[in-house]
Amino acid sequence: MALIPATILTGFLGSGKTTLLKRILTEAHGQKIAVIENEFGEENIDSDILVTESKEQIVQMSNGCVCCTIREDLREALQLLAAKKRQGLLDFDRVVIETTGLADPGPVAQTFFMDDEIAESYLLDSILTLVDAKHAPQQLNDRQEARRQVGFADQIFISKSELVSAEETEALIHRLKHMNPRAPQQKAHFGDVPLKDIFDLRGFNLNAKLDIDPDFLKEDDHDHHDHDHAHGEHCDHPSHKHEGHGHHHHTDDDVKSFVYKADRAFDPAKLEDFLGAIVNIYGPRMLRYKGVLNMKGTERKVIFQGVHQLMGSDLGPEWGKDENRQSRMVFIGIELPREILEQGLEQCLV
Repeated sequence: MALIPATILTGFLGSGKTTLLKRILTEAHGQKIAVIENEFGEENIDSDILVTESKEQIVQMSNGCVCCTIREDLREALQLLAAKKRQGLLDFDRVVIETTGLADPGPVAQTFFMDDEIAESYLLDSILTLVDAKHAPQQLNDRQEARRQVGFADQIFISKSELVSAEETEALIHRLKHMNPRAPQQKAHFGDVPLKDIFDLRGFNLNAKLDIDPDFLKEDDHDHHDHDHAHGEHCDHPSHKHEGHGHHHHTDDDVKSFVYKADRAFDPAKLEDFLGAIVNIYGPRMLRYKGVLNMKGTERKVIFQGVHQLMGSDLGPEWGKDENRQSRMVFIGIELPREILEQGLEQCLV
């Protein structure tokens, strides 16, 4: 049986997860989707779009989708769905897991790699994070869970942008990009998002693409050549303005990202030792990290990525004849010691 793609949907309460889910579940897209809902959320999928009123754990939707509300372990729910699919009792093409508003997506993502039985049935496709433009600035200031959800995202949807000014939306986009430059952002109006932006994003694929906005890199260079650079009072980017009490300067976010680039090749043994040590110490604070690396001894790109303490690498395509063999890595985490990481990586270069 082919692996079943799985998508994790996360976001704070009221960010529009249920609206987006309803759209996915009621639209005639011809895909059969199983939804696993953590049902401690305030708003569950309405029973009016469910076909049965049965007390069963798994109910069929009007368009052939399946909804499974879980009271117990996610692992058990995934195993149950996979078993029913194998036995021909349930027919579905993919799974969407809606986490509760306060959930940290990390452990959910790790389930797909740590648990052999789950790994044999499912393929984690991506983590989608919904951010409510009206309440996000405050939530990101107050709640680390909200910041973590942004850090983990492969794709960010901004909802309720019609309720705030264009400047506020811009400032939010800028702030989110500093936290997670890997994740493309787009506005989602009442859950109205094309399915191609929700499914088959391959966020956990080891591919040779490192999607980072080139402007972010430029801005990052400007910010960090001298490491003690701070935005002065004359910096007038909207996200750097103080917005009265209760709002932090955006660089106070503990979830931050930084990009590391090197033109010399890495020594494979040194790099493996260093990354192993870093993941051991800082793993719980490392949300997502990814790199396309130039390694001594191979003509092919080496692609690596990780979530928390789980790290994997693979050989990618060969470097092109005229391609600049530059290693690039992005680290997204909570209070990561940038200087230590950069110095350590420098020492791994040939």
